[in-house]
Amino acid sequence: MKKSTKKTLLSLLLALTLTVSLTACGSGKDGDGNTIKIAYLPITHSLAVLEEAKELEQQTGLKVEPVKYGSWPELLDALNSGNVDGASVLIELAMKSKQEGIGIKAVALGHRDGNVIVVSNDINTAADLKGKTFAIPHRQSSHNILLNDALATAGLTIDDVNVTELAPTEMPSALASGQINGYCVAEPFGAMGVSLGAGKVLFSSEELWENSLCCGLVLTDKFINDRPDDAKYFVEQYKQAGNALDKEKAKEIAKEYLNQSDEVLDTSLQWISYNDLDITEDTYNTLVEKVKSYGLSDNPPDYNDFVKNF
Repeated sequence: MKKSTKKTLLSLLLALTLTVSLTACGSGKDGDGNTIKIAYLPITHSLAVLEEAKELEQQTGLKVEPVKYGSWPELLDALNSGNVDGASVLIELAMKSKQEGIGIKAVALGHRDGNVIVVSNDINTAADLKGKTFAIPHRQSSHNILLNDALATAGLTIDDVNVTELAPTEMPSALASGQINGYCVAEPFGAMGVSLGAGKVLFSSEELWENSLCCGLVLTDKFINDRPDDAKYFVEQYKQAGNALDKEKAKEIAKEYLNQSDEVLDTSLQWISYNDLDITEDTYNTLVEKVKSYGLSDNPPDYNDFVKNF
């Protein structure tokens, strides 16, 4: 083969390689300008973002891509490393990430209320929890706060119980086997314990902390700064999706994503609402007081630094 022919073939090959390389870069996590990747766990607390994912693409060119994770640490890893544009996440975990310098903003609530304190059938009051073993999913959670609130009704503190961290999926069976005496966790796992007959509801969250905050919708600073119009539109549509999410529609979405029985979902969805998902300064400051009071954090982020209203 002549040198000139070889040179021409080599040039063509290099040009083709460069074209493929550039195309691959354009299809990566930062290259698809129509897609918004939102991390979530398969829980009822994520239903507003899952509902929006179904609706938004039908109305505009934007596509919400829900990215499922199996645990909070995995989800947080993806959020903190920028592998997703945002997440439906325990708000206390997001606050902790913000404290540690991660560039994120809380832009809405995930839901209102929607948690229960589930206990074994032989426990009738909060006082009966003294010396017992109680499970929460993570120390940085509203479930930890609600446990503290429940104990306070009986003059007890967290030091009066044995607190263990368990994966949400393990809690109903752990209660049924007697490994734990109670738990508080994202739904539908509270309803599962009740459905199994392993336990009963001692408190619903609104009895302990009215309009309690639990999961929030957060977006990365990078996404907000790089795509401000999309961020604004996304949050507006998310709140509308929440307002439209009645029990019937919530159950329809839950059956698609959560793979739970009608009985579990009907019970679980009694305890939660998705309307009015703004994070107001008053409700956030109530959360901050509880976070400090119960030792979750000495220095949680300020409302104006952490919450962004569109």
